[in-house]
Amino acid sequence: MRLPQHTRELFANLVRREVRGRYKGSWLGVVWTLANPLVAMLVYTLVFAVIWRVPLEFYPFYLLVGQAFWMFFSGSMMVAATSIVGNADLVKKVAFPRQIVPLASVVSQGLTAAVMLAILIPASLLLARNGHAPLVLLPLVLVCCVALVTGLALAVAGLNVFFRDTEHILAAILLPWFFITPILFTFDSFPLAKQNPWLISVIELVNFPTPFVLALQDVLYWGLWPSYRILIYIVIVGFGTLWGGWKLFNRLQRDFAVEL
Repeated sequence: MRLPQHTRELFANLVRREVRGRYKGSWLGVVWTLANPLVAMLVYTLVFAVIWRVPLEFYPFYLLVGQAFWMFFSGSMMVAATSIVGNADLVKKVAFPRQIVPLASVVSQGLTAAVMLAILIPASLLLARNGHAPLVLLPLVLVCCVALVTGLALAVAGLNVFFRDTEHILAAILLPWFFITPILFTFDSFPLAKQNPWLISVIELVNFPTPFVLALQDVLYWGLWPSYRILIYIVIVGFGTLWGGWKLFNRLQRDFAVEL
């Protein structure tokens, strides 16, 4: 379905405002898009590769693959959570599809991920350990990641209108959530997983972003074909989350004007 011209213009303006607002008053501007993950990569490399000696070749590259997903995942949810509340006047006074407000947040965060991918894909061609053929699956993996993040962004945007603690809960859980997702480590170097192999299955199933991270690592870092189990998981969970988030948002938006 083709959106009306005024809706497309409003969506573009929302995306521009998100991007400009993030770097307003900054001398380096969009350079921070790469500066922040690179600084984090250097710190994590120092701690995990130098001090703790995680046995991984090209460890900074491994980190950046996971960071690209996590920055898109966490950034989209945090910005989307406050998007409807932050645009309350617009939502209450102008008739337009309310979904475009959190979707603009996802697109603005996706620009950062796109810049990182522009570095990761050439790096993969140079450094991938087992070949480049699995890169053909990268579009599928990325589409599933976008579906997952979009569905979650719609859900938290709608829920935060009625439960303002949503954004604070997200802020509290995202940091520990990052450290239990295999971005800084591999399951091979995870001591508890060696002693208790069932923990791997628990982490993959309960910590639902894990298979998405593993699929990206397989394709970009390892140069391996993701298992059928992981591919089926990310397709079902990614598009299932998109469908569920869209339905939840549509149900909640009927009462936005009252709550705002």
